[in-house]
Amino acid sequence: MRSGQRLARMSRLIPLSMMLAVAACAGAPPIVTASNASGCSALIPDSWRQPVEGAELPADSTAGSWIAFGDAQTGKLEVANGRTADSIAIVEKCEARDRAAVVEVTKRKRVLGIF
Repeated sequence: MRSGQRLARMSRLIPLSMMLAVAACAGAPPIVTASNASGCSALIPDSWRQPVEGAELPADSTAGSWIAFGDAQTGKLEVANGRTADSIAIVEKCEARDRAAVVEVTKRKRVLGIF
C-alpha cells in the first residue's frame, strides 16, 4: 500500500516538473533594441545640429588681414571636422555597446550547470 501512495505522489509531480522545464526553456523576455527612444543619435549634442559658421571676411585687403582670415577659417573647419569625427565615434561606440548587450542577454543560460 505504501508503494501505491508513493506512485500517486510521483505521478502528481511529473506534470509540475515538466512545466518547470518548459518555462526554463521558453521563458526568455523579448529583446528591444534600436527601435526604442534612446537611440544612439540622442547622444549627439543638439548644438551640433547647427552648422559651423565661417570666419568673417577681412574688412580691408591687406595681407595680414587675409592671413588672419585664413587662420580663423581653418579653425572653423577644424571645429566642423571634429564634430563629424566625434559624432561618428559616438554612434559607433553606442552601436557596439548595444550589440554587446544583445549578445549578453541572448546567451543561453545553463540549467543546473549541465543543460
